[in-house]
Amino acid sequence: MEVKKKDIRTLTKEQLRSFFEEIGDKAFRGNQVYEWLWSKGAHNFEDMTNISLTTRKVLEEHFVINHIRVDQMQKSKDGTIKNAVRLHDGLIVESVLIPTPTRTTACVSSQVGCSLDCKFCATARLKRMRNLNPDEIYDQVVAIDKESRLYHNRPLSNIVFMGMGEPLMNYNNVLKAIDKITSSEGLGMSPKRITVSTSGVPKMIKKMADDEVKFKLAVSLHSAIEDTRTSIMPFNETFPLQDLKEALEYWYLKTKSKITYEYVVWKGINDSQEDIDALIRFCSYVPCKVNLIEYNAIGDKDFQQASDAAINSYINGLEARGIVVNVRRSRGKDIDAACGQLANKS
Repeated sequence: MEVKKKDIRTLTKEQLRSFFEEIGDKAFRGNQVYEWLWSKGAHNFEDMTNISLTTRKVLEEHFVINHIRVDQMQKSKDGTIKNAVRLHDGLIVESVLIPTPTRTTACVSSQVGCSLDCKFCATARLKRMRNLNPDEIYDQVVAIDKESRLYHNRPLSNIVFMGMGEPLMNYNNVLKAIDKITSSEGLGMSPKRITVSTSGVPKMIKKMADDEVKFKLAVSLHSAIEDTRTSIMPFNETFPLQDLKEALEYWYLKTKSKITYEYVVWKGINDSQEDIDALIRFCSYVPCKVNLIEYNAIGDKDFQQASDAAINSYINGLEARGIVVNVRRSRGKDIDAACGQLANKS
């Protein structure tokens, strides 16, 4: 019977060093292999050219490298790139490179499908098949960094966990991936250039604060009125706004890190003065800024982009209270790469 090989990237550097000692080799070989796996992004053992052929064969006998493969890359007319990423078990997720004149941002996925049920999001219509492993999240970033260098002549500058999935429902693996991304032995990116976006899982927001994470937090809010939010984000019944408010107050108390609220305005759903006033009240709880996001249609007639007048009313109301507000125009709509559109339609 064939012995199942272990994914070598589940091992720590110390475990790799121990492996080499156990087979009678030098422990420092573990350091070399670890460097190839993470900072050099090797996809197979043959690439490890400073390691002897005999040692590479031993690695081949015991381990596999379950790297991702970009199955399809689509380029938008605005420069956005969407990757259909095939995982080692054949499942596919999507990730996006978003360029601007001053930065390139990777939008990465954390789950195949999604654990939550937001009615306006295409990803939510896919059942959650599994969580992504830390190396699968890391590999998305590596692939987008290469594309950023190739097509935009600069390294990746920012990362947002706003792709497929709810990051806080895959908390441990997301944190392990960020540890690798920010490590000097990985990509060496500053955690301040990473934003984790959640639909709002209070218990996990508090855990992040307790874990003293250094990255930024964004919350997909979309309504500060309980019934309205529950109607478009049914999980809000389990994680109500009062619990979210308390978790965000706890986050700010522990981290002193300002929160970003992601907020889409829809016609007839959350475009009234009552909705604006409720958001202003919610913004008073902790220091924050608001990103008003252009809605990207997913074929559901119940959700339509609000009028410019409604958006301007939000802007004027928020700014009058000294709340920073930005309007985010969507990128990559022509290739279904915009916010809320990721649904493996490539």
